[in-house]
Amino acid sequence: MEGIIREACVETLEQCRRAESLGADRLELCARLDLGGTTPDWQLVKEVLKQVQIPVKVMIRPRGGNFIYTEVEVAQMRASIARFLDLGVPGFVIGTLTPQHQIDLPLLTTLCEAMEGRPVTFHKAIDEVPDMEAAVGQLKAIPNLKYLLTSGGAPTAQTGLGQLRKLLKCAAPEITVIAAGSVTNTNLQQFHQALGGSEYHGRKIVGEL
Repeated sequence: MEGIIREACVETLEQCRRAESLGADRLELCARLDLGGTTPDWQLVKEVLKQVQIPVKVMIRPRGGNFIYTEVEVAQMRASIARFLDLGVPGFVIGTLTPQHQIDLPLLTTLCEAMEGRPVTFHKAIDEVPDMEAAVGQLKAIPNLKYLLTSGGAPTAQTGLGQLRKLLKCAAPEITVIAAGSVTNTNLQQFHQALGGSEYHGRKIVGEL
């Protein structure tokens, strides 16, 4: 499809190669997609950067579960960021929340600063925040936070369509909304016509991997 970005969510080198061959514009590389995605192995990231030509974002998330992190986990995240910067990773994906389901803005700001200007995506942790539009206003305060991955607070992007439309408006122009949540190569065109976004994300966004 012309004029849109298709971001494939992947966890193996084979999936990365196949997604590229099927026309993906960008990759989000994770481990443990069964847990919603965690930080991938350093060696895998190194090989992917060598073998694919399209941009790669790397997930920074030390474990599955919630998005409230201990000091030890934050240290792990900072160490991962430093190692991936040494590899030349072009972008990162991250999300931090407080126990009250608000964005942990101080921690997020610190971690984004550690990413040395690389573009950052705030991931679907945003879908747990009650006032998503207010949260977007907070995210705009971070200079290198450029993307928001969301299903509009709903189980799927289709059921979150109304909220996604609102987020597109309030996020622009500083932040690009990437619609996610059961968006596939078979329903993308129809969903794009309904939403009018510019970027879409999914495990099957360009087909079976």
